[in-house]
Amino acid sequence: MRLAFALAVTLATTSVAAADTPVFFPPETPARPVVDVVHGTTLTDRYRWLENGKDPSVVAWTRAQHDATVQFLDRAAPPVPGMKDELARYFDRDKTDPPLVKHGRQFFQRTRRGEPQPKLYTRIDGRDVLLFDPVALDPSGKTKIGDVVPNRDASKLAVGVYAQGTERKDYRIVDSTTGAQIGPAITGLDSFGWARDERYAFITPRTAESDAKQEPMRCLLHRLGGERGDDVLLMKVDDAKNYCAVYEPEDADVTVFENGNFWSNTIRIRPLGSTAAPQTIYSSSEFRAEAIFRRDRIYFRTNDHAPNWKLMAASYEKPGFADWTTVIPEQENVLADATVTREWIVAALREDVLSRLAVYDHSGKPSRALPLPEFGNVSSIAYDLDADRAYATLASFTAPYKLYGLDGKTLDWSLVWQDDPPLDLSQVVASRMYVPARDAARIPVFVVHRKDMRKDGANPTLLHVYGGFDNAAEPFYLGSYASFVNRGGVYVEAGVRGGSEYGEKWHEQAMLANKQNTFDDTIAVAEWLVREGYTKPAKLAVEGGSNGGLTVGAVITQRPDLFRAAICQVPLLDMVRYHKFLIARYWIPEYGDPDRDADFRWILRYSPYQNVRAGVNVPQTLVVAGEYDSRVDPLHAKKFVAEVQNHPGQVSPFLLYMDFDSGHGRGKTQQQRVVDRDYELRFLMRALGVGD
Repeated sequence: MRLAFALAVTLATTSVAAADTPVFFPPETPARPVVDVVHGTTLTDRYRWLENGKDPSVVAWTRAQHDATVQFLDRAAPPVPGMKDELARYFDRDKTDPPLVKHGRQFFQRTRRGEPQPKLYTRIDGRDVLLFDPVALDPSGKTKIGDVVPNRDASKLAVGVYAQGTERKDYRIVDSTTGAQIGPAITGLDSFGWARDERYAFITPRTAESDAKQEPMRCLLHRLGGERGDDVLLMKVDDAKNYCAVYEPEDADVTVFENGNFWSNTIRIRPLGSTAAPQTIYSSSEFRAEAIFRRDRIYFRTNDHAPNWKLMAASYEKPGFADWTTVIPEQENVLADATVTREWIVAALREDVLSRLAVYDHSGKPSRALPLPEFGNVSSIAYDLDADRAYATLASFTAPYKLYGLDGKTLDWSLVWQDDPPLDLSQVVASRMYVPARDAARIPVFVVHRKDMRKDGANPTLLHVYGGFDNAAEPFYLGSYASFVNRGGVYVEAGVRGGSEYGEKWHEQAMLANKQNTFDDTIAVAEWLVREGYTKPAKLAVEGGSNGGLTVGAVITQRPDLFRAAICQVPLLDMVRYHKFLIARYWIPEYGDPDRDADFRWILRYSPYQNVRAGVNVPQTLVVAGEYDSRVDPLHAKKFVAEVQNHPGQVSPFLLYMDFDSGHGRGKTQQQRVVDRDYELRFLMRALGVGD
């Protein structure tokens, strides 16, 4: 009787909290419990059967869940006037992507309105020439260009394509002036790199079968035009949590052999054409070095005993780590990138999350600060060795992306490309602010809203988080978020720990046993938004994808009272079993290994799937997954949705939205992107009362 009364009180409380939420009746999900004893702890997994995505019953369940979600959204979150047209104008339009520049040649992808996927072009004598059309290869529009690798003089291109977002690529060699295919396709690859003689290529195989078996990576030498059975094994690793790579840099007569994991590596080299055993020039199980090979010496951006990174260098005569010298020492700001031109080193420094550029000579002597050509944040830098020209992409929340060229000698800027999206952000402003964490760390956040926003505690607010794998939160063009912000929403990008906002220490403070800091920081930002008058829990949603989906799953199970809604995209959620599927062993250095007792203990404490609490209503959530995701298996989304939908006390709608023809947020047609984003934003705006 006491239990029944407590449950009734809980249900009543959660029902009041969600009183204005339409009722969702999900399809039935039978529980088929599997009991495991893991490191002495008994765990009951009621929905283990949903892990087999090929089982007909799982296929039928997934389709039924998705259909029920669409029907619910069509009923409870009707179309927002004008929004789908806005999204169509943004996604499905004439658009040219920023060019890849090699040997002075430009290669770019372009989409015309109505076309499902971008096509590859080049510019010759002022004319745009079509080189590769993935739709001609696959009229369904489900095949996408995933990689373009020019050879040394850009006369040939290796074009990698993948179907339905799998990211497992088939490469075709094409003539860069006519688009004519040269030789047969090289199928089932993760990567392709030209050997210096261009008769061979360095390849890493990857297939659906190898992913399913979690086969360790292999690096092969393939003769172009030859049989795959004749490929020569150059390197392999013993565990799928590690990687290998073999390549031959353009400006140095060496072959490079590299292996490691996400956070540490070993680099070995040998003279070009030699069969001698490679010489180890760097090896660490704790740090990593990124080599930049130039004709006269080798530069290394490394975090070896330098959490904010530094630049070092060595000669080819004495390339070993003991003989490296420091060129740019570690400093207060993070050395996010370094571009070595013929005369200068251009260092990209991250100062309180925003970038600035500084110029040094090759000895490391500071020359001057390099002002950007206009306001923006440098989101990436590429370098064309032959033309001695760098290319920097500038981004901001309110201005479209632009690509500027930087002369490697004079350091003069010139505009190369700019996007021209049909969005009006003239009434939107963005600001960088700082939030105190529970342990007094300072969390950087970007807050984006209309100029006429009032801090009255009633603004619909979307908090976006990632917090992992050394990825920093940086300004980006709002794009489809403009539909939310222009209608009165507040968008917040939070640089929670786990990223690289303040160097490797910021990352290490939220990896492995410290992962809870990512979630605590997210909760601290949410509480700050309420405390500062931006919003209130009834108007606050949280969104994240992949590792960010884990963050979302953790905070809505730990602090369901703090959020009205959530969008959880391609997420990791069953962390006790994450490492058993697809490429997830590669992430063990970030999260830990649940097969180890100590790691299992800290993972179990936050793993969302194991921490759904009976009698506690989880905020209404749209869980989005891709059926062909080759990174994060969609089983995470399916099992979590089943667990939340069927636990006692769940009142708010908990929805599964499946992309049946895409992967880890990749590979969609332009038209499908419109449909999917429209549903996501309709869910968000209905939940937060936008327009009420």
